[in-house]
Amino acid sequence: MAYVVTENCIKCKYTDCVDVCPVDCFREGPNFLVIDPDECIDCTLCVAECPVEAIYAEDDVPDEQTHFISLNAELSKEWRPIIEKKDALPDADDWASVKDKLDQLQR
Repeated sequence: MAYVVTENCIKCKYTDCVDVCPVDCFREGPNFLVIDPDECIDCTLCVAECPVEAIYAEDDVPDEQTHFISLNAELSKEWRPIIEKKDALPDADDWASVKDKLDQLQR
């Protein structure tokens, strides 16, 4: 079972999770991160590090966000690995509590 990045990450892209990942399974898009399910070792370290609580175990993804499971798998094949912490997006704090922002995802 892999971990999944969900909607709360969109337009925030805090990278605290990247810093603790022992296997470099995160991939970076323009305004979102995903986890490569083939690389994730289910260590759970990233979950506690995410300031917007965007990361869930695959079995625990909220029902209304289960489409993020396949989205992480798809985009992890297209996007490049991110292996070092970076600054969050400039307006990340403004977007952190916004709901229903899938339409804001940039591929």
